[in-house]
Amino acid sequence: MFSNVPYDQGHSSMYQYTLLKTFKAHPLMLAMAVLLPSFAYAESTTENVVLPTITVNAEKENTATTEGTKSYTAKSTNTSTKLNLSLRETPQSVKVISREYLDDANINSFQELLKNVTGVTVNQWDERQYPTARGFDVDYYLFDGVPSTSDFDNAGDPDLSLYDRVELVKGANGLMTGAGNPAIAINMVRKHANSKELTGNVSTSLGSWNAWSSTADVSTPLNSDGSVRGRVVVKHEQMDSFADHYNKDNNLVYGVIDADLTDSTYLSVGASYQNLERNGIKWGGLPAFYSDGTRTNFDRSKTVTSDWTYWNADTTSAFATFKQKLWNDISLNVNYDYRQLKGETALLYIWDLNGADKATNSASDLYPYTSESTFTQNNVDASVSAPFTIAGLKQEVIAGFMYNQSKKTDAAYGNPLLDDYVIDFDEAANSRLLGSINNNNKMPSNKTTQTGAYVAGKFTLLEPLKLVTGVRLSNWKYESEDGDGNREFNNEVTPYAGLIFDFLDNYSWYASYTGIFKPEDKRGLDGKYLDPREGKNYETGLKGEFYEGKLNAAFTVFQTQQDNVAEITGEKITVNGQPVDAYRSVDGVKSKGVEFELDGEILPNWNMSFGVAHFNAKDANDKEVQTTSARTTANLFTKYKLDKWSVGGGLNYKSKTYVDESLGQITQDAYVLTNLMVGYDFDQNIKAQLNLNNIFDEKYYEGLGMNGMVYGAPRNATLTLRYQF
Repeated sequence: MFSNVPYDQGHSSMYQYTLLKTFKAHPLMLAMAVLLPSFAYAESTTENVVLPTITVNAEKENTATTEGTKSYTAKSTNTSTKLNLSLRETPQSVKVISREYLDDANINSFQELLKNVTGVTVNQWDERQYPTARGFDVDYYLFDGVPSTSDFDNAGDPDLSLYDRVELVKGANGLMTGAGNPAIAINMVRKHANSKELTGNVSTSLGSWNAWSSTADVSTPLNSDGSVRGRVVVKHEQMDSFADHYNKDNNLVYGVIDADLTDSTYLSVGASYQNLERNGIKWGGLPAFYSDGTRTNFDRSKTVTSDWTYWNADTTSAFATFKQKLWNDISLNVNYDYRQLKGETALLYIWDLNGADKATNSASDLYPYTSESTFTQNNVDASVSAPFTIAGLKQEVIAGFMYNQSKKTDAAYGNPLLDDYVIDFDEAANSRLLGSINNNNKMPSNKTTQTGAYVAGKFTLLEPLKLVTGVRLSNWKYESEDGDGNREFNNEVTPYAGLIFDFLDNYSWYASYTGIFKPEDKRGLDGKYLDPREGKNYETGLKGEFYEGKLNAAFTVFQTQQDNVAEITGEKITVNGQPVDAYRSVDGVKSKGVEFELDGEILPNWNMSFGVAHFNAKDANDKEVQTTSARTTANLFTKYKLDKWSVGGGLNYKSKTYVDESLGQITQDAYVLTNLMVGYDFDQNIKAQLNLNNIFDEKYYEGLGMNGMVYGAPRNATLTLRYQF
């Protein structure tokens, strides 16, 4: 990629030696070791660097596409403000997880992705995750920039094969999403039919625990000039697990048609279907204590389940994107997204507050539960953008409207009888259902509707000084069939403002402010929903952009303050026949911390994705909140390509987490996971890749709780063979 860049070899050797030596001292110093020499080199070669042109077949306005770039970053994003800004121009902490990185690290599902995002703690709970960032719940996602709620997909676990990249905006993102926590916005951007020639790839993978998958991804023109193009992605995956009884089947099909109807009109329509079937699943996790108060320490293969348990999810989505250039570079953009998730479960949970029996190595008070439900979402975003100039300085304004509606319907549950109410951890699963599953208890349907009007702009005040600002007006309404929890909030104002000051040739300083509004989905001990959260998010930091956007670096300092934050009480209440946690409202919750990200090509043929984050979150009484969230996290993945060989690997660090339960405190000590990858190109079309994860076989928990201890995966390997044409 950088074959035309002059570079002093002695400088390179000394730099690599310093980098490796410093990293051994402290992971944080790796950031500085990489950042400062790269800054110095970028400055010293500004005038004489000649970079080759990278050509990517892509829809001509989509400069952020990462597929085919061989890069670990992107030149621009629009998740933060809808404005198409470079990472350096965005006055928030932003990161792009590229297609190249996902393939190199062998990250295939959304839940796997979250485990590799710096600043995120996943908090695994059976087939669901409850991720947090900066001390707050991650409670919404976006698909092609259109918001979707977290409860819609945390058990569906979207497959990543159909996505070009994932854009991350850390902190509050209320301007574009409305109601939401100041944690992180995760925007999953789909692949499109960008090629005017027949192209594609097929791959197959074999891995630990009888894992096997096969994927085909083909793009082709649909007319003679390629103005209409189509793309299809098909995948089949099946695997067992390190946990007893568990197995999974995953099937995906995705299709999209992209059409340049005229020189000024673009239309894209597509749909996907994912069938995810998991058997022998857990609901919650293993018990944390024995009844005498001592901690349990089960083998990682043990699980609370039986052979009749399952968790199936069918996800159907359809979308359409329309772009029309009007006049004087003014353009209209309309996006529609439809998603439906049909879920069916048969679950077994230990509801035992006294701990497992140590003498018999067993647990009782089993709670069987079966359910079925349908979640449906319809989301629309329409906006008009208008660039213009004032006194020769470029400006841009965008105004739009969003409509988001989520419905839960056809919901019912059952509590079948068991022939044995004891789990014996020394034997195979031994609880059997008496009779067939009958979900004869109907749950009330509910609907959440949110509308929002927004306006945002990028204004060049002086050549080196830019202002990005905007405001959103939101209406939010929840309606339940039985009237339980019905509530409505109107004319909620969410302001946004950020300054960016460019200094030297490659650096920027930024500062931003964002308002926060979030209706609570947690209930108090009285069974009623808590009051909405309100708060403010502040950020400031430095950013660097080098090699014409091929390397991005950012250092961020943030502070967030919220009132009416839900805090778990440790007690249970019953809602619609199901036990749920009870919460209380806490005021003055403050989270503050620092983050550093470095992504892209740091030297010719050497890509790196590195991040480290630290935060502390306390309430007004100086008590720590969200203690299951790691205060310090760091993620590193790097790859160096030498001729036909690619060698890389990574580290994932999580600091200590804990939770206080009735029988004592449960602690997960800090741990590091080490991963390796080796790839070999047989020719320009065929490549083999081996990924080794957790190579030192670290034993750790991804979920903590009285009856919710969930182990992370032991050492495992995957061998992948890809053919590209």
